[in-house]
Amino acid sequence: MRTWIGMMALACAFSAQAAPKVAVTDLAYQERVEQYIHIVSAQSNHRESYYSASGSSSYNEIEATTSYIEQGELRKFTGDIKGEILRTGMFQLVQGTPYTASSKGDVYDVIRRIKAGNFKGADYVLFGTVSDIDFTQDINELAHTDSYSAVLGLTLVADFSLINTKTYEITSAFTAMGEAQDTKLVNHRDIKISLNRPRVVREVSKALGEDVAGQLSMQLGGGDGYEQPREAPQRNNLPRDTAPVILR
Repeated sequence: MRTWIGMMALACAFSAQAAPKVAVTDLAYQERVEQYIHIVSAQSNHRESYYSASGSSSYNEIEATTSYIEQGELRKFTGDIKGEILRTGMFQLVQGTPYTASSKGDVYDVIRRIKAGNFKGADYVLFGTVSDIDFTQDINELAHTDSYSAVLGLTLVADFSLINTKTYEITSAFTAMGEAQDTKLVNHRDIKISLNRPRVVREVSKALGEDVAGQLSMQLGGGDGYEQPREAPQRNNLPRDTAPVILR
């Protein structure tokens, strides 16, 4: 009987220490969209009879520029964030309701979304917003050769807040970044340059997830079993640098 009571006490203690549940939002963004409108309308009327002739013409031209703010969520970069958070063992994950084009209200008003029940069952919401995203593509000449280096790079910077769904208190806040690039050597005979865009996006997503999980572990003091990669993955297809060798 005492053994059974002891086992029940251990089970209760384990359940009391169960990891809290967190919902990870997709990365919110907003951008200004501009539209240029140019309308040209021309019309000509001509009448002629045996005794007279008449005609008229008109020409109208309208130019206008309009702009509006578009809001939404990036859905390509949160998979690795969720995976790395699970690796820390600090949280359990629950799925929230994503923001869509038909959603009403401001995508940045995460408190309203919490109150509306978009993150049911979650103790916390990890809310991320895009602060900067930059795709670059360059071709650089290599001195004293007929070759060039073609580079495709992507950098993504996002701000994160971990929000308590009961008190709306921010328990953690930080900025995380993921970056990667693909590099290929080409020469003047290459007609088409094919850089691996999907691989760049995948590596940025992985790096962002590792940064987010690492900063959560550091700020909250948990995730003792979580280890970030000691060495960042190579971002191009060029060989590693080696020490110079002097030939005698």
